[in-house]
Amino acid sequence: MSVNTSHAGSEAVGLSRLERFWLHWKAKLLLVVGLRGLATAVFQEVLARAPNDLLALNSLGYDALLNGRHLLAAGYFERVVQLAPNNPNAHFNLAFEYEELGRLEEAEREFRATIRIDEKMDRAWYGLGLVLVRQRRFEEALVALQRNTQLQSMSPFAWYQMARVHMEMNQPDQALAVMRHLNGFEPKVAAQLERETGLKLSAPV
Repeated sequence: MSVNTSHAGSEAVGLSRLERFWLHWKAKLLLVVGLRGLATAVFQEVLARAPNDLLALNSLGYDALLNGRHLLAAGYFERVVQLAPNNPNAHFNLAFEYEELGRLEEAEREFRATIRIDEKMDRAWYGLGLVLVRQRRFEEALVALQRNTQLQSMSPFAWYQMARVHMEMNQPDQALAVMRHLNGFEPKVAAQLERETGLKLSAPV
């Protein structure tokens, strides 16, 4: 999960540019030294005085995510999307939270919004694939997962999911072909698929 903190919202009354800079710097320093709780308090102070501060919204959203408070995190990221609609990371973060909450149609919408902005964000294709799998839209899921493998050919995750999807579609030959490819660079994952699917990599081609 990535949180884009490269932008700041428009300056609000009650928080000068210098104060904003100082509080941002203080919170970042606290994060660097591992004092996340204190950093969160600083970001909450920023947000109370500057409700459109993207750094504070993103950081508080990420903190909520790490603490398993996905509904709260989604609320922060929804606000970020409103303020930065052309930021792919904003849509990706929100999609991730919607998926965690089981709001699959909304997650799909946000993953697709991410891809429209940044077609080469491989993790968005992977996330979209997982959401489509959960909706049992297997043919569409394969398209998304295949795109992920084009962008990240040596990452085993999408290959693994593709093999599972082929098995769901009763396509053992295609699943075995994926497993053989995966065995070339991630034999442990291929062996795991052997155990899960019952297919044998040593079987004749």
